[in-house]
Amino acid sequence: MYQRILNSLQDFFGISRKEARGALMMMLFCVMTIWTPFFFRRWILPLVPTGSPPPERKMLDSIALLLEKQQISYHREKKRSPAREAPLLSEPIKLTHFDPNNASERELRGVGIPAFIAKRIEKFRSKGGQFRRKEDLLKIYDFPQDLYARLENYVVIPAEDGNAQNAGNSVLKPQSTAIREAGRSNQAFDINQCDTTALIRLRGIGGKLAQRILKFRDGLGGFYSTDQFSEVYGLDSLALSELKRYAKVASPVKKININTATADELGRHPYWRNRKQVQVLMNYRTRHGPFRSLEELRNVKVLDDATIQKTGPYLSF
Repeated sequence: MYQRILNSLQDFFGISRKEARGALMMMLFCVMTIWTPFFFRRWILPLVPTGSPPPERKMLDSIALLLEKQQISYHREKKRSPAREAPLLSEPIKLTHFDPNNASERELRGVGIPAFIAKRIEKFRSKGGQFRRKEDLLKIYDFPQDLYARLENYVVIPAEDGNAQNAGNSVLKPQSTAIREAGRSNQAFDINQCDTTALIRLRGIGGKLAQRILKFRDGLGGFYSTDQFSEVYGLDSLALSELKRYAKVASPVKKININTATADELGRHPYWRNRKQVQVLMNYRTRHGPFRSLEELRNVKVLDDATIQKTGPYLSF
């Protein structure tokens, strides 16, 4: 039963065996947390001897009643004077030119962007996101249309030619951006041997996105085609075009021996996360002997041509 639950979690979420165990323990902990109060009230509390109610009980009931009355009066007073809902303190708003790719959260609030929107912009940038046009601000969830109309002429996004996108104003590119772009050395490199340093030199790829690319590469055992770059989550069109232009596949991939690999070893590969396919493959190998070529995998009925072609470069016989 335990193994069956782990297999179901691993197949459903596409996670490793260790991660499936952790998820199961977390689910059991949540169930225990939810049901503990009910269990306590139903079976433990009745066993506690009950005598005369303690004097503190009446005091607590009186306090609770008093708080309830105060809360009701507060809501009534609040409805009568809606002006009290306005915040007493607010940051002064001053419309100045700003770059949404570099402005701090405080600077964003200073031009009138609400704090929760400024936090979303910070989170978007921390995940490798980048604003390439003014209109990209509207892609931030719940960004007000009227606020964008007010800020449009103050948004400064440096363009590739050194000019800034600023309606009616010519603003020079910030010095930090110019220095960073001048330091880029866009030279071809081996994607299967590089580190994050080579990746973050490319436009559209930040530190976190570079780590995600390398994590996916290491899980695969290396890329065998540049077409696989599109399988990395979070790559936009600019980052993908930069990768295909400068990242070359010059080293061989790490292969798995299909005739000696265990189900767990094969299941750790991103292309073999389907637990059912792996189990059928293992059963077929046990009954019919080792595979001698990629073509013989077609005899395993649960494997389609797309899966065989995609996983073939990672298999040895």
